[in-house]
Amino acid sequence: MAGLTSIEWTEASWNPVTGCTKVSEGCKNCYAERLAGRLCGMGMRSYRNGFSVTLHQEALNIPLRWRKPRMIFVNSMSDLFHEEVPDEFIISVFKVMAEAPRHTFQILTKRPDRLLELDDRLTWLPNVWMGVSVELEKHLCRIDCLKKSSAKLKFVSFEPLLGPIGRFNIRGIDWIIVGGESGPGARRMEPDWALKLRDLSVSSAVPFFFKQWGGVKRRAAGRVLDGQTWSQWPAAAHTRN
Repeated sequence: MAGLTSIEWTEASWNPVTGCTKVSEGCKNCYAERLAGRLCGMGMRSYRNGFSVTLHQEALNIPLRWRKPRMIFVNSMSDLFHEEVPDEFIISVFKVMAEAPRHTFQILTKRPDRLLELDDRLTWLPNVWMGVSVELEKHLCRIDCLKKSSAKLKFVSFEPLLGPIGRFNIRGIDWIIVGGESGPGARRMEPDWALKLRDLSVSSAVPFFFKQWGGVKRRAAGRVLDGQTWSQWPAAAHTRN
């Protein structure tokens, strides 16, 4: 339910919730769904329900046991703000994050409306980074919702980037991540789509992180964009670099 991860922009993952349902085009080839299916087939108890939304009360306090500070991706196998996750469970997750200020917690959602519904009931400390996933320009409204939240640090993950993103108001956003889709059936990301987001980030002095080109063999494709590796972080970050 938790441990070190190979995801380039974090250090560890913590999954008090697993399972999800598809809400938009970026969910089509969900890596978490594939992984959950494999783990279920292997008989792993935590994934006995496959990719159905499942709460793991026993996993809530895991970050409190980690003494060394870590950057932690919350729910890499789900969406914390899924409609099937009870309000009180989400609040409990935030309470744990508040009890572990030595860690940095990164949350991503495609359901920012639910985020706003709960915003004033959540404990927003500087160690909680809140982000939204945006795969196509028509989902830029998720960024508008994110900006209305009380999160101290706000970021956007354009992954998988499935189309060109026009200029948008980047003010209020503290970090931009871009990446292509990987794994079976991966859809191609055009270089110009990533470069335009890089240029907007640079011109706005917003840290930019290029995660990957993606594809079936993502490691072979690498993560060099326009001749360099972009691994910029918000000023608040402690990183493994």
